[in-house]
Amino acid sequence: MLFWIFFAVLVIQRLAELLVARKNEKYLLSKGAFEAGHEHYKWMVGIHTCFFVSFLLEVLIFHKDPAFWWWIPFSLFLLAQVARVWCISSLGHFWNTKIIILPGAHVVAKGPYKYIRHPNYVIVTLEIIMIPLVFQAYFTMVLFLILNAVILSVRIPEEEKALQEATNYSARFQGKRRFLPGDDI
Repeated sequence: MLFWIFFAVLVIQRLAELLVARKNEKYLLSKGAFEAGHEHYKWMVGIHTCFFVSFLLEVLIFHKDPAFWWWIPFSLFLLAQVARVWCISSLGHFWNTKIIILPGAHVVAKGPYKYIRHPNYVIVTLEIIMIPLVFQAYFTMVLFLILNAVILSVRIPEEEKALQEATNYSARFQGKRRFLPGDDI
């Protein structure tokens, strides 16, 4: 029962986020924005969808129960959810699952973006670790950490290139690290 509640909340959360992303996309496109990196987006969606399918199947087929230390990854997962909301609220209309760029826009550098360039990707990576760990779904965790790293190795340069070409991204984030707080050395 615990698993089904956890899984349902995850799916509902992701579907709600897709609705927010779609609303933001329509708004930004109406203001003259464009989509960058659409070639890899289908792969990203596929990876994230397969993550949930893999997690579901691994737990059900192998009768995985929560680890006796489940509260540790679950607590980190909850912390990641707070950070996720912080990211989404900080970006406002600019938050999206796609790379939607509004030419001439001033890049948001508040909230977690004040400290690092890509906090949302850090959060997603943390979730890919913590969600499976709650139920000891180690195969899912390892496989999707690798796949996430592969898709981010394509997505982040594509996103940064589009932002650099159409916004004040370079000036705003010059010297700011991608994933860890502090300045580049």
